[in-house]
Amino acid sequence: MRKGNKTKKLNRVTSHRKAMLRNMATSLLEHEQIITTRAKAKALKPFVERLITRAKYNLNDELTPEKKLHNKRYVMRFIKNRKIVVKLFDDIAKRNQNRNGGYTRIIHLPERKSDSAKMSIIELVEKQKVKRIPRRELRKQQELQEKETLETLTRKKQKKENEVTQAKKKQEKWYHRFKIGKKKREEKEQSES
Repeated sequence: MRKGNKTKKLNRVTSHRKAMLRNMATSLLEHEQIITTRAKAKALKPFVERLITRAKYNLNDELTPEKKLHNKRYVMRFIKNRKIVVKLFDDIAKRNQNRNGGYTRIIHLPERKSDSAKMSIIELVEKQKVKRIPRRELRKQQELQEKETLETLTRKKQKKENEVTQAKKKQEKWYHRFKIGKKKREEKEQSES
């Protein structure tokens, strides 16, 4: 009789497995979609859904401030990044307010080439809709940025040249002004080369 098979061990020590699940949950809540192996995705799904459910408890207005704080501290045990915790409680929980469980989905991908591991995408069902910018507008923005960078580079180059000429003028001694012929010959040689 095989005992102790309730948790998926994923060939890792307990501390490594917990740290990996916390990091993956943080990435999933930040990017709302990650690519990982199928076994890790299946282990991550209930872990993340418990956190989202805990965040949804705070949407109840009848909850006391102490209980709301307790829920936030419970989530902070697993997710150390405060910005992502704020996103979870303010944004993700509100999006999933009417959904009773099943906040994530797993989409199967082809096997990985290097080691033939089964891969999958795990993502939030209620993803944030990102407005796509048309390619023409993106190209225009890139061209404008390139023009601005070129202009700044030319300004910097001109500024450097001015500084160099001013430095040369400062280095000249007062008696060099009387050696006009020699100075003109040097300038002609420099302009020719």
